[in-house]
Amino acid sequence: MAIRFVTGNEGKVREARAYLEGVEPVEQLEYDYTEVQSDSLAAIATYGAREAFAELGSDEPVLVDDGGLFVDALGGFPGPYSAYVEDTVGVERLWRLAKGEENRRVHFRTVLAYADGDGTETFEGAVAGTLVAPRGDGGFGYDPIFEYNGQTFAEMNTDEKNAISHRGRALAKFAEWYAERDA
Repeated sequence: MAIRFVTGNEGKVREARAYLEGVEPVEQLEYDYTEVQSDSLAAIATYGAREAFAELGSDEPVLVDDGGLFVDALGGFPGPYSAYVEDTVGVERLWRLAKGEENRRVHFRTVLAYADGDGTETFEGAVAGTLVAPRGDGGFGYDPIFEYNGQTFAEMNTDEKNAISHRGRALAKFAEWYAERDA
């Protein structure tokens, strides 16, 4: 049985496959689930996973993720609204909004929600960094303004980024739980 990762992002699927190799096959599934408005990543991902599992039928479980960039000086903004802010304001304007702040601590967080016939479980991963002027050509989203140990995520190659990413940390927790569950 495969786990259906509900996302249009092939990069997320590759990362999930790397963490779940030897545990369970991962299939990409595009489904436009309802993204509820909430300050909680877990609530958003859980709702999406439950809806996707119910609507898509079959006994195969689904995995949904929701993530965001949390800027300490801005009270955690944009947080769960990161995709909307990126689409409407843009990464560089968020940088301009925060660049004058003394505190430039920031973190990425991801919550994975796994749903099957028995219910829903969530797994969170986070990575802390510093907000910086945009640098680098790789990655996507806020990667150019998120610095970790002297490099932005956009300056790292995919393997370097995935080894420390918030999604990777959540996937590692999920993979451990999933392997123990079926043991």
